[in-house]
Amino acid sequence: MKYFPKNQVSYNMKQKERKFDALIGHLSDDLYRFAFWLCKNDALAKDLVQETYLRAWRALDSLKNEKAAKSWIFMILRREFARLFERKVPPITSLDDLDFDIEDSKPMGPDDKVEVDIVRDAILKLDKKYSEPLMLQVVGGFSCEEIAKQLDITKSAVMTQLFRARSKLQIALTRESKIGKAL
Repeated sequence: MKYFPKNQVSYNMKQKERKFDALIGHLSDDLYRFAFWLCKNDALAKDLVQETYLRAWRALDSLKNEKAAKSWIFMILRREFARLFERKVPPITSLDDLDFDIEDSKPMGPDDKVEVDIVRDAILKLDKKYSEPLMLQVVGGFSCEEIAKQLDITKSAVMTQLFRARSKLQIALTRESKIGKAL
């Protein structure tokens, strides 16, 4: 077994820590929002993000393309979420219990809160086939190419799913506004 001097190990660890922080340290809010969207539970989303960072730390040396760090860590998060289903069935959460943390420069008024709730509910009613690419694009800020790689589908399939997701959202929100006006 080869032993390294203590100062060499310390230097390597600090170097790895700097690399980790530079590549993915700033993504915690995006990871949390995506994790929360996946599991609909605040505590579980925080655990998923923590476990994602832990796995990313352990596998940092396997990251071959530093430009793909964001995609890489989101993929780790998706796989961590999938591991939950291997271990146990997550609890069912009512839509009424969901609390989305949407940051804004000004506090939301009652009308804004209602609009956010309507959009959130419409997104949650979409098939996962449509909502997942939409959330990856909107929350994660991924391009169609990156989403295609993560979901293991073609770029054209991603573009089609995004188009259909937006169309379905528009129809649902238009229907919702007509119902609201009729009441």
